[in-house]
Amino acid sequence: MTTTRPLDPRTPVIIGVGQLDVPEDRADPTVEPVDLVEAAVRAAARDAGAETMLAGLDSVLIVAMLSWRYADPGRVLAERVGADGAATAVSPMGGNSPQMLVNRAALDIGAGRRDLVAIGGAEAWRTRQGFRRSGETPPWAESSGDEAPAEVIGSEMEMSHPAETTHGIAMPVHAYPMFETALRHAEGRPPAEHLDHIAGLWSRFSQVAEKNPHAAVRRPFAPAELAPATAENRWIGYPYTKWLCSNDRVDQGAALLMASVERAEALGIPRDRWVFPWSGTDTSEPTMSLRHDLHRSPAIRIGGGRALDLAHVGVDDLAHVDLYSCFPSAVQIGARELGLGLDRPLTLTGGLTFAGGPWNNYVTHSIATMVDTLRADPGTIGLCTANGGLISKHSFGVYSTEPPTGGFRHESPQAEVDLEPHRDVVTGHAGPVTVEAYTVMHGRDGSPATLMAATLTPDGNRAWATSDDGDLMASAVAEELCGTAGTLDADGRLHVG
Repeated sequence: MTTTRPLDPRTPVIIGVGQLDVPEDRADPTVEPVDLVEAAVRAAARDAGAETMLAGLDSVLIVAMLSWRYADPGRVLAERVGADGAATAVSPMGGNSPQMLVNRAALDIGAGRRDLVAIGGAEAWRTRQGFRRSGETPPWAESSGDEAPAEVIGSEMEMSHPAETTHGIAMPVHAYPMFETALRHAEGRPPAEHLDHIAGLWSRFSQVAEKNPHAAVRRPFAPAELAPATAENRWIGYPYTKWLCSNDRVDQGAALLMASVERAEALGIPRDRWVFPWSGTDTSEPTMSLRHDLHRSPAIRIGGGRALDLAHVGVDDLAHVDLYSCFPSAVQIGARELGLGLDRPLTLTGGLTFAGGPWNNYVTHSIATMVDTLRADPGTIGLCTANGGLISKHSFGVYSTEPPTGGFRHESPQAEVDLEPHRDVVTGHAGPVTVEAYTVMHGRDGSPATLMAATLTPDGNRAWATSDDGDLMASAVAEELCGTAGTLDADGRLHVG
């Protein structure tokens, strides 16, 4: 640390981080998600150089898990580390949760409500899926049903509109390919050229993962391995092959330890371990049905821009960036809205395909990696972005080894986001439409199964559409369908030509 100015004792600081990835050949089916969180928290305490600190935790915040449900996982963890009196809570579902929890913890520490906080999460999804395939139940701790449920920090939100779910459009793998084709069309890039473009982007991400000791897939991929659909790299939702999608088949855990400067000093944490959150913001988008453009995100532009403004920095001041990277469209939209060029490094981990996509908890890994990166490059500034749902919920954090001038600053500029233009969605429209965005979902055998599309009616409203017409699906994979005129039946079946 180069600064010599006195620090407010309530300034929040990250003092320890821990990460682990369990390779498939070393997986233990008796190890459950809360075991991975515990291992990550203990690793964070060792990283801080004060393993005995965990008994003094006054708050344990857990990122919501999918591979196993606990009534109050934070309580289980607190009792294991001897912090029986700690307050516990969980996040709602959403990949924005880790950064949102950091923002909340920083505010609580600054206000004197908390002094030493653990934030962590884990998934044993690969192991859980193995049990499902065999029809067995994991030998993991069952809730008795008597435990009080954990407090939930943050609000749940509607991720999908009924007009979308009526047509089976609900999963990320349905939505993000549609964001991709909308983006491709907006940029005027031919389909084959655009596929090469995103394969090149993901190839660069794989090169970062190769050097990440906590990554699930640690080898570089050439663009030619990522773009073409093959038996080993089948189409999932066009234009995404398997290696262009988030990889949830991981067993991973990560944790952060945050403290006030006063507590960090009392614990004797070396100053070269300290990384300060400078600013944080939280925003959200409406459902896809109501967004004006599917290739844009005002919530990222406004929320991310406000985080930089609160930290008194611009994009050119950022030495290190980790953009949320579940699919290529998320990275491109995030970079475009924040004013970041795709030619600069945009991941510290390798992203959710290669580093691993442990559902809601990826960003705990990205923040932990940011902390290690800033420690190795003291005085520089980093940005982490977090995304939940279908580019729905967003959290942002600016970090440095130097303390922030004026302390940690936070805003939720949602009122400004809500002023952005929206569209109306219509159901039962029968008549002419223009294709706005689309994907072709494929079966496990690689054959096209369903075309899903967002269309615009002549008066500018959005209408969702599907088709199982083989010729139309083949054409949609071979050529650009966006911008094409078609007609909808009242039940939402699309006809083109």
